[in-house]
Amino acid sequence: MKGVQRITQLLLVIGIIIFLNVIANFFFGAIDLTEEKRYTLSPSTHKVVESLDDNLFVKILLDGELPPGFKRLQNSTKELLNELQDINPDIQYIFEDPMEGSVQEIKDRRDQLAKDGVIGVTLTVNEGNGVSQKAIYPFALISYKGRTSKISLLKEQNIGEDDQVVLNRSIELLEYKFANQIQKLTLSRRQNIAFSTGHGELPFERTIRLQRELENFYNVGRLNLDSLVVIDKELDLLIVPAPKESFDDKAKFKLDQYIMNGGKVIWLIEKMDTHLDSINKYRFYVPNDIITGLDGLLFKYGAKIQPNLVLDLEATAIPQVVGQQDGKPQTMLFKWFYHPLAIANRNHPIGKNLDRVNMYFPSSLDTVKTKYPVTKTPILSTSPYSRYQLNPVRLNFEILKYPVEEDQFNKGNQTLGLLLEGEFESAYANRITPGFQATLDQLNIKFQPKSIPTKQIVISDVDFMKNRINLRTNTADPIGYNVWEQKVYDGNRDFILNAIEYLLDESGVLDSRSKEVKLRLLDAVKTKQERNKWQFINIGLPLVFLGLFGILFNYIRKRKYSR
Repeated sequence: MKGVQRITQLLLVIGIIIFLNVIANFFFGAIDLTEEKRYTLSPSTHKVVESLDDNLFVKILLDGELPPGFKRLQNSTKELLNELQDINPDIQYIFEDPMEGSVQEIKDRRDQLAKDGVIGVTLTVNEGNGVSQKAIYPFALISYKGRTSKISLLKEQNIGEDDQVVLNRSIELLEYKFANQIQKLTLSRRQNIAFSTGHGELPFERTIRLQRELENFYNVGRLNLDSLVVIDKELDLLIVPAPKESFDDKAKFKLDQYIMNGGKVIWLIEKMDTHLDSINKYRFYVPNDIITGLDGLLFKYGAKIQPNLVLDLEATAIPQVVGQQDGKPQTMLFKWFYHPLAIANRNHPIGKNLDRVNMYFPSSLDTVKTKYPVTKTPILSTSPYSRYQLNPVRLNFEILKYPVEEDQFNKGNQTLGLLLEGEFESAYANRITPGFQATLDQLNIKFQPKSIPTKQIVISDVDFMKNRINLRTNTADPIGYNVWEQKVYDGNRDFILNAIEYLLDESGVLDSRSKEVKLRLLDAVKTKQERNKWQFINIGLPLVFLGLFGILFNYIRKRKYSR
């Protein structure tokens, strides 16, 4: 009888375990005990995923035999998708190896992926008896209601950047990338962005790379303020890219009232007309002030661009001729302090996890007290080792001939980019004459003396976000390409895209970019020295305990049943 009870109890326990396992297969859950909460999704991600009302299908092209680092990226992607699926079961995903199949199938697949802008990463794999080349496609393809999009799971690697750091940063950005793409696929309408024209702003060809980036998800165009009576409220964002001519009162009034009605603006305003070519041509150069007439507007909104040039010890370099060899000039790169490597505010979603931003002849910004509460957040600044020169300033290359006097770079962090958020007072409040009011009435325009809550960004440079035109190939270089160092500063492109994203994103998806996964690397030297010790602790010691337990168990069992 006791034997039957024991068998029944054992079968019951086994049944409960099987039942719990079956139930667990239908649910994904975890308790996040990590210090940085790496497995906790942000509220904005929850909101975006919950809003899906149809099937969303994700194909991840990261499967098969993978190096350990990419295996970690694969596992992190799978964990994230499981969490998203737990929030909304309409999300379905599969992992696929593009390099699987016959030679012709692989070729056809690679050609199709290349047409869709999906380019693989070629890795050198050490196989013990030699090395081989392997193509890996760290991409995810998303489909929703007939719309498609792609996500690059791997962050671009900068020169000299450690592989593990790149993979870690890639894992940090997974949640943001998926939430951002899902949000854009679910928008009921494409938002509208325009670049202002008509006042000497950057021409189309110098903004073409940025426009191509934006056209994936936004309607992008040009807007001449002189060609319209008011700026349409359907315009979600206006970018003013470095005007060189003065705005008259009509144009400024249109800008002001656009903001008062909730419009958002990125002001890229340069205070001085500076060019390296002019210094090369004339040996020295005194830059002219650029009079835009916009200072009054910005002052009213809480920002003031100073008439100066900022210098920073942390800067990029330019070439200088240092001699002749075989009749050819020999050049060397020298740090040019007027081209600072600006630091994005890493405590703000716009600047979180961003590389340095290479700027050219920027000016410093100050904040101004406003009538209504306006939050003024520096989002771009120099290093602590900076100073500035007030205009008029004589620019030449003589400073490169002498040792750097570092004690002169003592002005601390200088603000180069400012985010303004709140309710703004109109620059025309209490300035509307009866005659002007009558004109507004005829045009059926209602004057707004105070804005609804909105946002603006002021940056004292435009060069960081424009693309250079390569005259040899007649193509546009990437945003952030430094022609003298022949290097791309990814922070330039990421910063302007994040700034645009922040102004247009009402759901706060950009907050998920702030996630940080700490990279806890092993001490390579200590690991090598203590390799045998830790191998014994991890492999040998458990076997020793298992053996001792077996001996003790048999000893107790023998004593118990030998009586």
